[in-house]
Amino acid sequence: MSAIIIFTAVSLAQLMIGAAMAIAAVRMFRGPRAQDRIIGLDALYINAMLLLVTFGIGTGRVVYFEAALVIGMLGFVSTVALAKFLMRGEVIE
Repeated sequence: MSAIIIFTAVSLAQLMIGAAMAIAAVRMFRGPRAQDRIIGLDALYINAMLLLVTFGIGTGRVVYFEAALVIGMLGFVSTVALAKFLMRGEVIE
């Protein structure tokens, strides 16, 4: 019984995260300003990370959690680099 509940909850979470990814992708592509596009990209990588975590919970494999960790680190670095580029116009000084 509890396996069915967990499977249903993980499946619903994956559907909702997929919808959130679609909304973030729309904001990233149609954002009127560069700041809106960076926020959309930030939300997109966070949702991708959460989707991988739900895949890991559903399958029980550790590789999904490691991939989520890598996406989280690379997403943070890319957000910082893009924010620095918007503030100063260059990334490397």
